Amino acid sequence: MDTHGLTRDQLLDIEYYLKLTRLLEERLVALFRQAKVIGGLYRSLGQEGESVAAAYALDFKQGDVVQPLIRNMGSILVAGAKPLDIIRQYMAKGNSPTRGRELNIHYGHPDRDGFIGQISMLGDMIPVMAGITLAGRMQKRNLVGLAFIGDGGSSTGAFWEGFNFATVQRLPLVIIVEHNAYAYSTPTEKQTAAKTLADKAVGVGAIGETVDGNDVLAVYDATKRAVDRARHGEGVTLLEVKTFRIKGHAEHDNQSYVPREVIDEWSEKDPVNRFERLLVENGFATDDDVKSIEARVRREIDVATDEAEKSPMPSPEEATKGLFAGDGYWS
Repeated sequence: MDTHGLTRDQLLDIEYYLKLTRLLEERLVALFRQAKVIGGLYRSLGQEGESVAAAYALDFKQGDVVQPLIRNMGSILVAGAKPLDIIRQYMAKGNSPTRGRELNIHYGHPDRDGFIGQISMLGDMIPVMAGITLAGRMQKRNLVGLAFIGDGGSSTGAFWEGFNFATVQRLPLVIIVEHNAYAYSTPTEKQTAAKTLADKAVGVGAIGETVDGNDVLAVYDATKRAVDRARHGEGVTLLEVKTFRIKGHAEHDNQSYVPREVIDEWSEKDPVNRFERLLVENGFATDDDVKSIEARVRREIDVATDEAEKSPMPSPEEATKGLFAGDGYWS
């Protein structure tokens, strides 16, 4: 087993974030079914591995920044997001990071959190991250940006404009394209004729690479190499991670457009279970270690849930605050 330079403690740390992502989402599903979640709930079941592994390749102490998609909760947990804040966000509590405005993981500030809130018009995330990495260069900060985009989002005009600009400027940007076979319910072959999504890098002169998105260590290795290239001035890398979301687009989507046998096939490739087996079979962890991590995660989520449920909803007068710069509301 090639650990790509990761120590045993780091491998167990990744296991912690994988478990935290999965079990926190399971708790949010329970809250959603109790009508305690405001708005939609978008699970990453089956995709947690690439989200956690990619973010783990960044150096947030160095000032690196990640911009997630709605299914990349694992990446912002690695960056420093707290389960309590995430649960409060989903429940639209008055003391959530956006104080009841916006929802789920639409929050974040690169200097404060290590991540920036996602943009619902997904292709627009790429030019924004190009701007952040350009600003970092102008400020003489040796930061790297990591942006996630979906297979469908990589066919938008904004994606191509941002990708081309970042490549021409040799900006320190890594773009991960999640190839999970469907853009909501549209199969990949219905929205692009590219043989692989990594081939899209050729058109702008970037480096492109395809990796098994359910292989945690492979994603970490590919991302770490791309981050190192970016930090040393070698420009943009586009990483295609081949994965699959086992659940529908959101909790309201029954995924009827996906054949049952496809779901079953990908369920056998579960990245969390696969990583745990590797740790145990190669002597980096025991079954007791894995159980201990899960118990720790469950305790943390229970405490965060209890605290979030006790948190107040925003008061009506809060709606008029924080509208203009300088009033100190968001400080």
